[in-house]
Amino acid sequence: MIVIDAQESFRQRPNWAEVSNPGVVDKVNQLVDLTRDAGDLVVWVLHSEPGSGDVFDPALGHVRLIDGLKPLDDEPVLTKTAHNAFTTTNLQQTLTQRGVRELLISGIRTEQCCETTTRVGSDLGFDMTFVTDATATTPLPHWRTGKVLGVEEVIERTEYVLAGRFARISDVATLTGS
Repeated sequence: MIVIDAQESFRQRPNWAEVSNPGVVDKVNQLVDLTRDAGDLVVWVLHSEPGSGDVFDPALGHVRLIDGLKPLDDEPVLTKTAHNAFTTTNLQQTLTQRGVRELLISGIRTEQCCETTTRVGSDLGFDMTFVTDATATTPLPHWRTGKVLGVEEVIERTEYVLAGRFARISDVATLTGS
């Protein structure tokens, strides 16, 4: 399981008030418990932009997990500077060394770092499961027109492009049997 960018940085942005899934921490923790109970690996990934002066600049103190998320001492906590969790980290090596072939994806932003990591992971040969309700996003304005995709549209689009191509789409209840 990979927990991507479930970090305080996002909660510092004004658009966090419009987040798709205010309960994302609870959903992520359900998956973490499921993964740990199975004896499988949980990898935590944080996004950092050193020197940027924004919420992702580690000097400001927001590049840390959201309260309520806690890695165990033997669980890797990686810091990335790219949109996917593989490119600027040793994630692939960590997973390969431990014999991991199947990944559950959770975290923040559904359509950005979570989707991008899913696509790259699939290309690298991992069996990917995108757990939509264990991700969160905010409304997404178009770069040119300013038209805004609401969170439901962003989530639906992400599921459309991943399903059957890069990942299985699932939810926490299906995976936990609850």
